[in-house]
Amino acid sequence: MSVPVSLERFDVAIAGGGPVGCALGAALAGSGVSVLQIRDGAAAQDRPIALSYGSRQILQRLGHWTGNTGTPIATIHVSQQHGFGRTVISAGDYGLPALGYVVSYVDLLASLSTRESGPVVPGKVLTWTVDPDAVRVRVATADAAYQCSARLLVLADGADAADEVRDYEQWAVVATMRTERPHRFIAWERFASQGPIALLPDRDFHALIWSVSTQSVASLLESPPDMFVARLQAAFGDRLGRFQLLGARSAFPLALRLSRTPPALRVLPIGNAAQTLHPVAGQGLNLGLRDAAELAEQVLATPGNELGSRDFLRRYWNRRRLDREGSIRFTDALVRVFSHPSPSLAALRGAGLLLLDAIPPARHFLARRMMFGGRALP
Repeated sequence: MSVPVSLERFDVAIAGGGPVGCALGAALAGSGVSVLQIRDGAAAQDRPIALSYGSRQILQRLGHWTGNTGTPIATIHVSQQHGFGRTVISAGDYGLPALGYVVSYVDLLASLSTRESGPVVPGKVLTWTVDPDAVRVRVATADAAYQCSARLLVLADGADAADEVRDYEQWAVVATMRTERPHRFIAWERFASQGPIALLPDRDFHALIWSVSTQSVASLLESPPDMFVARLQAAFGDRLGRFQLLGARSAFPLALRLSRTPPALRVLPIGNAAQTLHPVAGQGLNLGLRDAAELAEQVLATPGNELGSRDFLRRYWNRRRLDREGSIRFTDALVRVFSHPSPSLAALRGAGLLLLDAIPPARHFLARRMMFGGRALP
């Protein structure tokens, strides 16, 4: 239930109504930790989300996973346009029912929002002031501004804490496609000249996330459906037969946004507030859910008077460094290496894909890294 709060004190205030903030709140529900959730009331725009098997495990522990959640990804097929080489990763090689799942962002958010860990303020954080033992937070709601205090303020939405930004000069075009051939629960990642093309199994269709240059995005969004389909067909090929566009197209800009500075006192960014990644390999939200899961574990293991302290934040930062840096470098390297037009580099990419497919330990390492993050690293 949403209630106004003024001058109350909490152990944890969570700013962000997206999946990461809601997952953190759900993990702390019923624990005895007092939590305030601050959620922007704006309606969420639906889009397909690729969740890893590791994220399924996190959601299962929170009680937000059923046998009917999402469309499973049994196989991932990686290739490049105008070049040789490909790699295939299969869930059966790991004794798992799926490598991941494609879910609706709105459905995931609705599920996570049903379990509230404390009062919910429908608003947005305006400012905060850090004191030695608490952080005072001013929140703007539709009617007024409220003030509360917390030992720890968690920023779980947006990229306000970013101190490093790298513009990829790409946009992701999102659409739903019908294909002549069934998807057979295969996710396709094809690296084309302007950026990766992801086609994910989504119910009886395919969810398309097509990264293109900033100069090309307008023409793709505004072109007639048959022209859009023809351009996609030329870039992807005919492995799925003929394409048909269903519904509207949308797009969003792609950039790497990072918070490199370790948190100092009382305020901690996680998820998109700490890092926003390129959608290649679908690592961004999965990394954010791991942020939330590890933070909840640390909060529950820490005495209340130590929450938000420098030692608390340093421990969290150190625990997340390996997984976070690995995910950032992995996705950034994929974009840089596979978007370069050099013919000689294309040959090296092809050789790398062939070697990855031919050397099971290397392929297994990559697959486990994508599914479980830093837990898969030696």
